[in-house]
Amino acid sequence: MKKQNGQKLTKEELLFVRKQIVQFHKSGMKNQAIADLLGYDIRMIRNAIKLYNKGGMASLQPKKAGRKVGTGAYLNAEQEKEIRKAICKDRPEQLKLDFALWDRKAVAELVERKFGVVLKPRSIGDYLKDWGFTPQKPIKRAYQQSNPAVKEWLETTYPQIQEDAKADFAEIQWCDETALSMGDVRGREYAPAGKTPIVSVDGTGRRAFSMISTVSNQGKVRWMVYENSLSSDIFIEFMQSLTKATERKVYLILDNLRVHHSKPVKAWVEANKNKIALHFLPSYSPELNPDEKLNADLKYAVGSSDPVRSAARLKEKTEAHMTLLATSPERIQSYFHADSTKYAA
Repeated sequence: MKKQNGQKLTKEELLFVRKQIVQFHKSGMKNQAIADLLGYDIRMIRNAIKLYNKGGMASLQPKKAGRKVGTGAYLNAEQEKEIRKAICKDRPEQLKLDFALWDRKAVAELVERKFGVVLKPRSIGDYLKDWGFTPQKPIKRAYQQSNPAVKEWLETTYPQIQEDAKADFAEIQWCDETALSMGDVRGREYAPAGKTPIVSVDGTGRRAFSMISTVSNQGKVRWMVYENSLSSDIFIEFMQSLTKATERKVYLILDNLRVHHSKPVKAWVEANKNKIALHFLPSYSPELNPDEKLNADLKYAVGSSDPVRSAARLKEKTEAHMTLLATSPERIQSYFHADSTKYAA
């Protein structure tokens, strides 16, 4: 027979039962024997004895029902508006909260700090749902990035590049480099709960080779695989092949890697200014470069297939995927559909 837990007892009845429990306990009766005798759950017996040991008979008095002052309250419309505004406008660290992301705990702490209202995570979750907030993977952005510089690029610099390219009958291409290693495994795998699957990979994590590539919003892609780090000679070799493969002049948009600004590169570009012109993105702004999407596409495709055991096999898989992309202009164009890159579509 299932024992009672005392939840349906009135305060007076609960106090009486607790006193009985204590009397039997003081007489030397075991907890389980008391539970069997009175017909109550063993946890209720232990709780009564714990209360008695902590504060004597007076502590057996049931506490007043209800939440503590400041808990379980609700936010009014103005308070809700202020919290929503804070989440959208500031990061937790800007408000001196010890959180990296706006999760339910961070929002709960903000509510308590601002209004002295203590809300449980579940209640915070209900508010967030009502406000139309959903859990999302945040976009990482370097703190060194200059917001004014990005704004100028989007509103002034790039529109001017578009106009100049049209007047110059030039083709705009976005350029980036990436390194590929044999220890890179992407994606998720099903396995029994609590048993994380293990995949054997090259534990050194060393770079096997690198690749430089360009994409255009017309769906074109160009690439070149190279060993070691990018040098001026390698970059110039790539630009030579790029201009040969492109009928029109190339407006090449790229990041501020040091080699892109090297003296040999500047000299070569100047000597071939009728074929190519370089334009540089704002510093620390990789999200503005659609070619970053190609890098992610490639690494996922290579890292989610059979584990690579040699550099030759990795290069083979890389070349195969890049060849596939070269015949899939709509896939290349999709890189320009993200919020951060649609300005270039």
